[in-house]
Amino acid sequence: MTKVKLTKCPIEGLAILEPTVYGDERGYFFEAYNKFELQELGIDLDFVQDNQSKSKKGVLRGLHFQNTYSQSKLVRVLKGEVFDVAVDLRQNSDTFGDWYGVVLSEENKKQFLVPKGFAHGFLVLSEEAVFSYKCDEFYHPEDENGIIWNDPELKIVWPIDDLDIFVSQKDQELKSFKEYRQSLDI
Repeated sequence: MTKVKLTKCPIEGLAILEPTVYGDERGYFFEAYNKFELQELGIDLDFVQDNQSKSKKGVLRGLHFQNTYSQSKLVRVLKGEVFDVAVDLRQNSDTFGDWYGVVLSEENKKQFLVPKGFAHGFLVLSEEAVFSYKCDEFYHPEDENGIIWNDPELKIVWPIDDLDIFVSQKDQELKSFKEYRQSLDI
């Protein structure tokens, strides 16, 4: 029997993973990643790279993806709290262009499985957050792409007022979802 609870999201392929946490007066323990546990749940990914970032409140990173070297990601928060979002970019999907968001935190210990074919981003809700993610493909800087976080067509509801959101210059220059679709000729 697996020690991880899997909850499927409304968009096919996305899932929330919740580990069994063992706690007592000393603190807690849980397995953050166990390949065999995930395989029992039907998730068979070969993760090749772990990434970690630290950000202050209001920082929004994303919405990122790689064109040719698409990545599946298993993301979680080590410290603080974020609102994590995935946008379906799979052209043949019934949910193409739909998004799903979930709060990930140090407290809830949830992990978000974002498969290949999705743009991904997160917004820091706490004073500071340390964000960690496993990828099943290496980062290729020449292959990176993205969609602007506040795209009017996607209509993502970020849980912080726009005036309090900090976005890098690079992420401010990402294309719109319409421009992305046009680049695909759809």
